[in-house]
Amino acid sequence: MRIHYVIVVVVVVVVVVVIIVVAVVAVAVEVVPVTVVVVIVVAVVVLVVMVVVVVLVVAVVVVEVAIIVVAASAVMITIVVVLSSSRNECGGMV
Repeated sequence: MRIHYVIVVVVVVVVVVVIIVVAVVAVAVEVVPVTVVVVIVVAVVVLVVMVVVVVLVVAVVVVEVAIIVVAASAVMITIVVVLSSSRNECGGMV
């Protein structure tokens, strides 16, 4: 059972790190307004809390798969949001 917890923790940490890196880079390059990043960070925190609660309540392999899917989709959504908002801003400036 402990291996399951390790897998979940690793996945969550990787997802959070990726999203934070994307957000920081986006702000550093001034591609994304800070508001967008704040919204993304809040969404990520909520997601992580939900994942932790689910893991604590039910530690099943199916749950792990669901968590990995949700985490992966969270990363994709973040990247899409960052890219789309950068396109919008560039389009607005041009």
